[in-house]
Amino acid sequence: MEFLQPTTWDEALAAKAEHPEAVPIQGGTDVMVELNFDVRRPEHLLDLGRVAGLDRWERTGDRLRIGAGVTYARIIGELGDRLPGLAQAARTVGSPQIRNRGTVGGNLGAASPAGDGHPPLLAADAVVEVESRRGIRMIAATDFYQGVKRSALEPDELIRAFWLAPATGPQYFSKIGTRNAMVIAVCSFAVALHPGERRVGTGIGSAAPTPIRAAAAEDFLARELDWDAPLDEAVAREFGALVGAAATPIDDVRGTAAYRRHALAVMARRTLTWAWRDHRGPGDAENPGRGAA
Repeated sequence: MEFLQPTTWDEALAAKAEHPEAVPIQGGTDVMVELNFDVRRPEHLLDLGRVAGLDRWERTGDRLRIGAGVTYARIIGELGDRLPGLAQAARTVGSPQIRNRGTVGGNLGAASPAGDGHPPLLAADAVVEVESRRGIRMIAATDFYQGVKRSALEPDELIRAFWLAPATGPQYFSKIGTRNAMVIAVCSFAVALHPGERRVGTGIGSAAPTPIRAAAAEDFLARELDWDAPLDEAVAREFGALVGAAATPIDDVRGTAAYRRHALAVMARRTLTWAWRDHRGPGDAENPGRGAA
């Protein structure tokens, strides 16, 4: 195994063009596990840890551009007020040591359906910036995931950053595991309210071959929500049912397909209720949706 260690982005792109099969490594929280368990043994590892600029984020116009090397810990500490859904998901990732090393860029590169970063990226309409020596492509998160641990990346492309607009409304992330910490999700769900557009975004994790949105549930809320009124309990329950129906889970060692669908319905109802409470304000004592949680 050859270890490639570029220090500039141009060097990284050149290395990837020369060795398209090279496996990029940033924090190593996914790649090292696969290496240690002999899941794969690539001929080349492409270390991006020394590439200048990947660990930076900036505001550009009305969006945030977040480098692929920005860690979960920094998402929490520096961007939690602007990207609350992603920050909540980041808090559930591994241990403090893992959050200090792991990156959302690495989560995207692995493209695991169980990755905690994916549902909030979907719910908030993220766009992934990828590049090769041929040029830059901007890929919507909804188009990025192609199959189990497969993404829209071409062999010579690397993830440089992802783009998100700062939250314009409440966002929540919920996850179920076989224990309370240091665990892969049995299933997960994210919701993002976009009050200015009168719509709700969703993201489902670990309950389909790829992370997905619950399109029918989003369409239902676009028709049924009254943004100036308390949340109707029947609407919240139907939303949960539609989220559960959107999933195509499997039975495995972490849970059954039936359990995942049920859990997603409950998480969707609860996260919508929490988000609506924040949207309407704590004084909305008549909100019947609180009982739906």
